[in-house]
Amino acid sequence: MELQKFFPYRVARLAEAVSQATAQVYGERFGLTRDEWRVLAGLAGRGEVKTTVVQESSTLDKMRVSRAVTRMERDGLIARSPDPEDGRAYLLRLLPPGLALYKKIVPMVQAREEFLLSGLEPQEREVLERAMDQVLERATQLLRQG
Repeated sequence: MELQKFFPYRVARLAEAVSQATAQVYGERFGLTRDEWRVLAGLAGRGEVKTTVVQESSTLDKMRVSRAVTRMERDGLIARSPDPEDGRAYLLRLLPPGLALYKKIVPMVQAREEFLLSGLEPQEREVLERAMDQVLERATQLLRQG
C-alpha cells in the first residue's frame, strides 16, 4: 500500500488543509480556536441547545467542547445554564457578542470556501457533494457495524 494514495490518508490530509486554511480567518483575526469556532457555528441560529447537540454537530468530544465553552463563556460570547431535565447536563446559547462575532466571521469563511471550490465546474461541485455524501453514508454504516 502506498500511503500517499490511501483514501483515508488523502481525506485526512485534505480535511486538515481545508480546516487550517479556514482557521486562519477566525484564529488570526478573531483569536478563536478551531474548537471555539465549531461551538460558535454549532450554536448559531439554534437558540438554546444541550451541550450534547453541539458535540454531535461539531464532531468534538465532551472535553474539547467543555474547554471551548468555558473560554467562550468567560469571554461573554455564550451563556451556559443547567439543564432542568438533566442535572448533569448544560444548555448553551449565543449571547449578542457571540452572534455579532459569528456574523463577522461567516462571510470570510464563506469566501474561503468559494475560493477552494472555484477551481471546480458546477457539475464537478455536484459530483463532489454526492460523492462526499455517499462516502459518509458508507463510513457511518461501517461504524454502526463495528
